Amino acid sequence: MTNPAEKLVDLLDLERIEVNIFRGRSPQESLQRVFGGQVAGQALVAAGRTVDADRPVHSLHAYFLRPGRPGVPIVYQVERVRDGRSFTTRRVTAVQEGRTIFNLTASFHLPEEAGFEHQLPPRHLVDPESLPRLADEVRDHLGGLPESMERMARRMPFDIRYVDRLRWTKDEVKDADPRSAVWMRAVGPLGDDPLVHTCAVTYASDMTLLDAVRIPVEPLWGPRGFDMASLDHAMWFHRPFRADEWFLYEQESPVATGGRGLARGRIYDREGRMLVSVVQEGLFRSLG
Repeated sequence: MTNPAEKLVDLLDLERIEVNIFRGRSPQESLQRVFGGQVAGQALVAAGRTVDADRPVHSLHAYFLRPGRPGVPIVYQVERVRDGRSFTTRRVTAVQEGRTIFNLTASFHLPEEAGFEHQLPPRHLVDPESLPRLADEVRDHLGGLPESMERMARRMPFDIRYVDRLRWTKDEVKDADPRSAVWMRAVGPLGDDPLVHTCAVTYASDMTLLDAVRIPVEPLWGPRGFDMASLDHAMWFHRPFRADEWFLYEQESPVATGGRGLARGRIYDREGRMLVSVVQEGLFRSLG
């Protein structure tokens, strides 16, 4: 049986149907809408397939415009906006059933030497192997996983481990800081194509980031009081990395108001080097 990491690589392997047009699969799942990280990852693959390999992506800015339907293919149309001496820019439009559901602008940069470096250090550089797997932590608390979560755990392409213990009651989340940190890595090898690793982390970056907005309001696992939807997503890639090696994803929400919450993330490797910066805004509507 193909493992979830191999399925992720296959999901990111788009079909080229014209010079600047690609088609991506959208697995039939029980979700109401296509996972945003999938669309962002596939769109970045489409952009990267039109750029020379010596120019890695350094930033992307994207908007989620409509929910995608699971099980329906998505077509990615790439516009070659600019090919400069140092920078290359691509704009990608994702279309499903004749409607635009997502757009992305990505910039690629020929690496340069600046002569100086600095970064903010991580706050939670602990050993990921000392932490419980997310599925195990939920299973231990509930005495077993509900069938829907069991299926999700079997399909999950990333091993996720929370640095802080999960909170399970309203009393535990009361007055909690809107911060979270998780260790992640793909559950199997992803090959050696740097673009695949970049797009895999783009996929993963949408998995837990908006949870930081919810932390002061409700437990992360269990019945939800809010319907969440990603509105936009931005990433900056600072250093090369592998998504099948452990990376630390620190997340925080500086503000939530007007039905929208903003979340920021920083991704580090095990040595504490900052690899990626992420910002996302989400829509939050009460289900009550």
